[in-house]
Amino acid sequence: MAEKHNPPHHKHSVPGLSALGKLDPKESEMIMEYFKTQVLLLKDKELLQKTVREEKKLLVENAKLKKDISDLKILLTEKQQKKKAKAAAASKLTAPGSTAALSAPDTNPKPGPVRERDGRRRRGERKGKRERTNSESALEEEPRMDVSRLDLRIGRIVGVRYHPLAGALYVQEVDLGEPAPRTVVSALRHIPKEQLQGRLAVLLCNVRPCRVKGVVSTAMVLCGSAPNAHDNDDDAQVEFLEPPTNAVPGDRVTFYDYPGEPDRELSPREKVWEQILPDLQTDSRGVATYRGVGFEVRGKGLCRAPTLTNSSIK
Repeated sequence: MAEKHNPPHHKHSVPGLSALGKLDPKESEMIMEYFKTQVLLLKDKELLQKTVREEKKLLVENAKLKKDISDLKILLTEKQQKKKAKAAAASKLTAPGSTAALSAPDTNPKPGPVRERDGRRRRGERKGKRERTNSESALEEEPRMDVSRLDLRIGRIVGVRYHPLAGALYVQEVDLGEPAPRTVVSALRHIPKEQLQGRLAVLLCNVRPCRVKGVVSTAMVLCGSAPNAHDNDDDAQVEFLEPPTNAVPGDRVTFYDYPGEPDRELSPREKVWEQILPDLQTDSRGVATYRGVGFEVRGKGLCRAPTLTNSSIK
């Protein structure tokens, strides 16, 4: 009888490992070196892609800086022209002819009047002086009504959430360079929530805190605004005023032609904001202005709306 041969039992093996096991040590070492080289190449490729992304980001920032520098040059030229105009006007007022005429003594004095008339005249002069002094002091005490009374500062939005009672409102936490962020309630329903987080904005900081549907708002975000074709404010196009690239939270926004310290808090009775608001708008280059004078972060540049030109600011 022929013997029965059972077929050999093969165990399942991981593909490739058995083949590597059959190679001699030198070939195995060469294969491992090849894999290591491929890993290094992949890392170099990832680093290169990251470098390209950073380069693109730097190019965008450089373009913004060039634009800010161009705006600053224009602003400097305008300031120099205004200084020259003021100097020319001052030189006209102090011309030699006018001073000589004022300072020349009267060589032909008139005869002295009667004492009684002289006394009445002096009393009238003293009364006139008192009236002029009172009117001048009243003018000095009258508060100025211009943009220098607004406390405008740069802030960074560090937190955003929907208002719990109004879906069209955002509640934002804004870093203004103070010990703690301020809470600000804004109607910015046309701007996605994701675009608000972490961005810089221009804020009015000396408004009186007010309660908006249960949440206390302590500042106000300023935006460029353009009405739609139907002139409906609810559907108006709204854009943040973008500060200069190198601005930081807490930077003051100033106006060259309107120096002065802002009010501690705007009085609702005086309606300061309501009177100044019509003169706030973007110019033909999108720069935010008050009566033609740019919103300036001193030494850093101008604030602007990205696309809205000749539009109102709210």
